[in-house]
Amino acid sequence: MNFDLTTEQKMIRKEVRKFSRTEILPVAVELDEKEEFSSDLTQKMGEIGLFGMFVSEEYEGQGLDYLSYIIAVEEVARIDGSQAATVAAGNSLGIGPIYYFGSDEQKKKYLPKLCSGEGLWGFGLTEQMAGSDAGGSKTTAVKDGNEWVINGSKIFITNASCDLSMGVTVQAITGNKDNGKPEYSCFLVESGTRGFTAKTMHKKMMWRASNTAELYFDDVRIPEANILGQVGDGFHQMLKTLDGGRLSIGAMGLGGAQGAYELALKYAKDRKQFGQPISKFQAIAFKLADCATEIECGRNLLYKACWLRSNKKPFEKEAAMGKLYCSELMGRVANHAVQIYGGHGLMKENHVERFYRDQKLLDIGEGTSEVQRIVISRHIGC
Repeated sequence: MNFDLTTEQKMIRKEVRKFSRTEILPVAVELDEKEEFSSDLTQKMGEIGLFGMFVSEEYEGQGLDYLSYIIAVEEVARIDGSQAATVAAGNSLGIGPIYYFGSDEQKKKYLPKLCSGEGLWGFGLTEQMAGSDAGGSKTTAVKDGNEWVINGSKIFITNASCDLSMGVTVQAITGNKDNGKPEYSCFLVESGTRGFTAKTMHKKMMWRASNTAELYFDDVRIPEANILGQVGDGFHQMLKTLDGGRLSIGAMGLGGAQGAYELALKYAKDRKQFGQPISKFQAIAFKLADCATEIECGRNLLYKACWLRSNKKPFEKEAAMGKLYCSELMGRVANHAVQIYGGHGLMKENHVERFYRDQKLLDIGEGTSEVQRIVISRHIGC
């Protein structure tokens, strides 16, 4: 077994870490406080190649392996969950469905700008009454001549209502199967299409500097050419997209845990009580030892899942495990970090407070922890 990263992967880690420290860290607290999405910062992330990393060069991507992409997300998340969310959703949920299921014409039309960071694309799955039960969608698409007419709504959609948003992939019911169950298909709806409204959501507890939207479709007409893949493939496409998305959420948990741990370790060495650094007290030292151990476990689990994917081996179980473990890992580490900071950890000017808040969405987004346990239990034969 070879645990060494390639020269290219090491360079990606080094460069993204440097960028995150110099460009993201100085503005992270302010953007979070103002609940402000930064188009400028997003475009800078595009300029250094954080979008379209796994897309082939034919469509102006970088043609890298999936682990390289996951390392990049991890490094951004070490500093700020909001910017990591923009990158993760922009790649796994925005670019991914078009790249893996789109026609050549669709790829050539949309991917170059998405890969450069000039534009972002949303992933319209969740609805008011369809969260973990993704099959409970009510949004419909009806064929009318050479067009499809979409009606319905979506909620909690990342990257869908900012000035860089080019459009969204939307899952809708297009009929019924022979067994009477709904048939789902996916469609590409461009921003500015008549009847399509994207409304930014505010007052979030976490990821306050990322863009989150409610989407409304009121007799939205799109050409037949905007269907993604074939009619009836929608549910399969969404599930496959979520498999890859779980790895990026896992990377956010892993990176966030690493960032919170490093802040706590430094603080524990600097903070003195009773005449010595608090890191010398066993109660604190053991917390940090547990954090370091669990982070190492999480990294090995997540990287193995990426290796399986890159080598075209089944990875769905490991992706669910990685997402589950790393999401909850960040919760444990961020909790320890705030405790080590004491009262200072409750103040917004200290980054651990933001890590503590940002973690919670990882237990919920792209399949709750409960759903991950369902997926894993099915894979082990329960």
